[in-house]
Amino acid sequence: MKKSIIALTAAVGILGLSACNNADDSAVLVETKAGNVTKEELYNAMKDQAGAVILKDLVYTKVLSEKYEVTDKELDAKYKEMQAALGAQFDAIVEQNGEDFVRELLKSDMLKEKAALDQVEVKEGEVVKASHILAKFSDNPSAEVTDEQKAAAKKKIDEVKAKLDSGEKFEDVAKEYSDDSTAQNGGDLGWFGKGRMVPEFEEAAFTLKEGETSDIIESQYGYHIIKVTGTTEGFDKMDKEKQDEIRKALLQADQSGATLQTALDKAVKDADVKVKDKEFKDLFNTEAAAE
Repeated sequence: MKKSIIALTAAVGILGLSACNNADDSAVLVETKAGNVTKEELYNAMKDQAGAVILKDLVYTKVLSEKYEVTDKELDAKYKEMQAALGAQFDAIVEQNGEDFVRELLKSDMLKEKAALDQVEVKEGEVVKASHILAKFSDNPSAEVTDEQKAAAKKKIDEVKAKLDSGEKFEDVAKEYSDDSTAQNGGDLGWFGKGRMVPEFEEAAFTLKEGETSDIIESQYGYHIIKVTGTTEGFDKMDKEKQDEIRKALLQADQSGATLQTALDKAVKDADVKVKDKEFKDLFNTEAAAE
């Protein structure tokens, strides 16, 4: 989500500039005794500073729109999601740039995600869906743990395990006992790939089969009990909604952004994009960009 926030804010700052240019390049924006500043001068300055970024994004949106569709329902849901996540920050962006413009930015981002999801290859054992119950040592996981804190956490997790062993529902026990922020959701962590969790947690989660519950696991945060609620086994037979949920988890795990870039490169190639401006002739030349 943090990456989405940064991307949205940056896009507003950069793409908003491109709207300044129109057919009347000679129109005067500022008059001074030393001379006037025209729209053409402003556009050329923008082109030098951020032209490549703007042009690339415009092309990506154009070519992806031919293959993918973002429905009004999907866009409304994303808008509300970002509004809930960013709060006042999002409202300020909308007030400054207009709701229509922000919705277009979100639509562009969603088109890219759809293209990237098509490039995600799901292999068994790469992602897992799990819930957990945490008995934490303290509010500061980097602080040295005292014997008293460890004993208190162990006592609590033992009580939790006893309740689970007696047949109480995992979700109900998590809501009542877990010290993690996921407690209100029954401990649900959603889908996650390897490298997202601490090693002890990851090893246990990726060892369990769907429906299985772990023994007590110790990490730097405290004691955990994990329940695996979903795996990629039988992926081809899953409904599209669940497949997309898994693909999104894998896409989020790709912190390098390689999957997205592969999708964008493919879209540009398939659309037979030809850059007419000599200044940007290598805009989509990955070899030239790497030099």
